[in-house]
Amino acid sequence: MDDIKNPIETWSLDREIVLVKLLHHPRNKVFSAWTDPEALAKWYGPDGLNIETKEADFREGGVWRFDMVGEFEGKSQRFENLMRFLEIVPNERIVMDYGTPDPDDPERFRMTVTFDEQSDGKTVVTLRQLHPTRERRLAVIGFGAVEYGLQTLAGLAVWLDG
Repeated sequence: MDDIKNPIETWSLDREIVLVKLLHHPRNKVFSAWTDPEALAKWYGPDGLNIETKEADFREGGVWRFDMVGEFEGKSQRFENLMRFLEIVPNERIVMDYGTPDPDDPERFRMTVTFDEQSDGKTVVTLRQLHPTRERRLAVIGFGAVEYGLQTLAGLAVWLDG
């Protein structure tokens, strides 16, 4: 696809959301938490939602298909999700397209997670989202994407601290 048909192929700051979290664990442990479906089910997602994994194939070209379910915004809800893994560099980076199982999902975005270990053994996780349009980025920020993303990263920290 060319850049006009698939805008998430070309990075643009006006379509980007960046979240960062310092974790008190080595990066191999942090990376493993992102690639183990049993671990993901325990920490991934905003507060109040649980993960039900339907398919987990953590390799380049593989997918993680899951539902987020639970009490959200005052009512019981289910959100279908699909991550398609484009690049996995162990202990360094995961690049994925993230959306719903709909193959033509117009709201699908590109997500890159990087794992940078500091000299003290702590790991900086950076989560970058690239949305298809500036308007979609603003809409997800308005919906609470930053807060929910930070809740997800806080859940990772709690799970790692065990």
